[in-house]
Amino acid sequence: VQLVESGGGLVQPGGSLTLSCAASGFTVSSHVMTWHRQAPGKEREMVASMSSSAANIAIADSVKGRFTISRDNTENTVYLQMNNLKPEDTAVYYCQAFQRSPVGPVDYWGKGTLVTVSS
Repeated sequence: VQLVESGGGLVQPGGSLTLSCAASGFTVSSHVMTWHRQAPGKEREMVASMSSSAANIAIADSVKGRFTISRDNTENTVYLQMNNLKPEDTAVYYCQAFQRSPVGPVDYWGKGTLVTVSS
């Protein structure tokens, strides 16, 4: 089981990035998939989340209107499209897969990808 984030990097304010979270060993469409971020010296915060059915999407107020979460079941990958990036979006972005099961919760995390927004 593995979650691998990619797509981070250095971008100027106002720019865009698309993060990818590629899953192996399980299917993203059967899990709640969530993007979190943690900025230096700050607590981790939820950025965007998609239910297993994809019918329910939650976006943090701090990124609403700028970030979009999507999923490609064929590629077994979840994406975070980030537009109009701001310096305060600088953080390590993590992907999480969660599922409640009869034997207990399933909770997978990737190692993160760094996004730096700076001129």
